[in-house]
Amino acid sequence: MSSCKVSQKVMDKTGTQLWGENCGRCHNAPGPGEFSNVSWDIIGTHMRIRTNITETEEKKIIEFLKNTGN
Repeated sequence: MSSCKVSQKVMDKTGTQLWGENCGRCHNAPGPGEFSNVSWDIIGTHMRIRTNITETEEKKIIEFLKNTGN
């Protein structure tokens, strides 16, 4: 029986870890302030669809990226 519930393994990972595992394979780390918070939200939605990550993973990654610029 499968479930849409996010696994505990994913829940325990930080946005930094998730970025490294999912985004870092194709992208270099963004520079501080490279995108606005609104832009990161749009990018996150776009990349979630392209890469098939969960909404939870997307939210953690986007929070990491928003905080990288601060």
